[in-house]
Amino acid sequence: MDTNDIRRGVLQTLCSIAPEVQADALLDAEPLRDQVDLDSMDWLNVLQGLHRRFGVDIPEADYARLSTLQRIVGYLAERLR
Repeated sequence: MDTNDIRRGVLQTLCSIAPEVQADALLDAEPLRDQVDLDSMDWLNVLQGLHRRFGVDIPEADYARLSTLQRIVGYLAERLR
């Protein structure tokens, strides 16, 4: 799975939880939660959705590292190797 596939999966997961999100308008390096205005519960649902979709455990200690779309994709790519 390459980074484009991962990015696509992340965006699909995000849009399944927050259907109002316009995925094509998201900036890779900007804080994701600020761009899509997710509350804490929705953010946890996104992280759990990523776990289910990609089969990657995301420990709570890593949540802060997943602040941008770019960082999420990189994190998942690293763990899927």
